[in-house]
Amino acid sequence: MKVEIIAVGTEILLGNIVNTNAAFLAEECASIGLSCYYQSVVGDNEQRLSETLKNAMGRAEVILLSGGLGPTKDDLTKETVAKVCDRKLVMDDHTRERIEAYFDKKGKKKPTDNNWKQAMVPEDAMVLDNENGTAPGIILETGENTIVLLPGPPGELKPMFLAQVKPYLQQKSDTVIVSQTVKICGIGESQAETMIADLIEDQTNPTLAPYAKTGEVHLRVTASAEDEKKAQKLIKPMVKQLKERFGQNVYSTDADTTLEKAVVDLLVANDLTISTAESCTGGLLAGRLINVPGVSEVFKRGVITYSNKAKRKMIGVKKVTLDRFGAVSEQVAGEMAKGTAALTKADVTVAITGLAGPDGGTQEKPVGLVYIGCYVKGNLTVKEYHLSGDRSKIRENTVAQALVLLRECVLEYISEVTFGKKK
Repeated sequence: MKVEIIAVGTEILLGNIVNTNAAFLAEECASIGLSCYYQSVVGDNEQRLSETLKNAMGRAEVILLSGGLGPTKDDLTKETVAKVCDRKLVMDDHTRERIEAYFDKKGKKKPTDNNWKQAMVPEDAMVLDNENGTAPGIILETGENTIVLLPGPPGELKPMFLAQVKPYLQQKSDTVIVSQTVKICGIGESQAETMIADLIEDQTNPTLAPYAKTGEVHLRVTASAEDEKKAQKLIKPMVKQLKERFGQNVYSTDADTTLEKAVVDLLVANDLTISTAESCTGGLLAGRLINVPGVSEVFKRGVITYSNKAKRKMIGVKKVTLDRFGAVSEQVAGEMAKGTAALTKADVTVAITGLAGPDGGTQEKPVGLVYIGCYVKGNLTVKEYHLSGDRSKIRENTVAQALVLLRECVLEYISEVTFGKKK
């Protein structure tokens, strides 16, 4: 069954607000087997909304509209839908009572005349109570289409959809769609796609799609079946294949696990403490690690050594090293990592130095040149990176690469301790 999503509001077209409702509705509809082929945004204009709605009714069985259910004159979604479907608007006494109760509860003045506009609904429509506002939701069946009107504020739309609309639509769908994401790092998108080209070419059900993220690649496996249990059974063999092909580059198959959480979990599980020293990233790496709940068990200290003086005074980088090789160099990154270990007594340290731009680059050391050092229990690894983009992008990518290198070095250390050799 096909579903189409229409967001109503000139403020969305002008970019004043981000249309997060569409992403939420699309994901929720996919989870119950509804296929979304079109999404639209239309301003507060009756003619254009009418045209958009008519087109949607010809393409999809289910149409979801968000926004335009307020009390003002430019809120015209309900009125336009009623006209297109040739339905009269009638007063819904239940909604009128709820609006009165809402104002009483909030200690506000009595509703004005335009508030009663929200209690008018298309005849023969199903009214959905709004537990977080005054605008009710509406489900209108036309015979060929199911048209659902939802309030625009996400805090009202989401709970209404989950509690009332999703169960209603689920009864109409004979399939469910389930997805699982395999998250990998240390491999670029093009290499990852090459490694699964045969799986993509032969895909039927489940399907496989790669998505590039900063410093990592996500492989989404999606299956359609009669129920969730059967869909999971279809997904399981594909996920197993991906784990076998990418090995330790797979850091999670849990949608909620970020790369930094995977790294922190690895440190906690192996009782390894960590400290960071950052130059061009200015604390962004420490910030991502500290975002993870429970990191206090392992995180000792984060230092920002932006200047050469700070590198010397705080973490012991030698002046001769800075003079000979420059602040952005393999040698300085290595001394930063070792010096931070000596200062903080951490088991693992990560050090970053680089040129984020937009100025300061040379032919020998262009903007985007970054060195990252990782020191784990006496073993030092320093890697050179050439990153592109603006200053913000280079810094963001640097942090992602630092997390990847950190994970690789810790896994290597664990392998040596466990098996007495490097993997």
